[in-house]
Amino acid sequence: MNTDPIADYLTRIRNAVMAKHRVVEIPTSNMKREITKILFDKGYILNYKFEDGKVPGTIKIALKYHPVSKQSAITTLKRISRPGLRKYVGADKLPRVLNGMGIAVISTSRGMMTDKEARSLGVGGEVICYVS
Repeated sequence: MNTDPIADYLTRIRNAVMAKHRVVEIPTSNMKREITKILFDKGYILNYKFEDGKVPGTIKIALKYHPVSKQSAITTLKRISRPGLRKYVGADKLPRVLNGMGIAVISTSRGMMTDKEARSLGVGGEVICYVS
């Protein structure tokens, strides 16, 4: 049993990046699906596939690397809000990651979105993680 599945999700991606893997498989949940879609839309991963044939289901994520330098598109994944200490912010206090170069994933009443999208909609919520 895993007490923090989002931290496990981020750790699996972080470990796959450090090991230079091309694909990583992760057990699925609705929140993990939304975070994966955000990472794909913002260009941090190459591709993804949801496989629902198995009982828990899996997410296959193709990691993105620079063709020449072999550097990963993801340099930092940091869990912010955790089960023991939730972090909520208002629309006026939304965080900036690397002065706007990275993204913060926010869970709002309107769904999962980046800090920039939440700022433009004027909504706050729970800060899930930082990605840069």
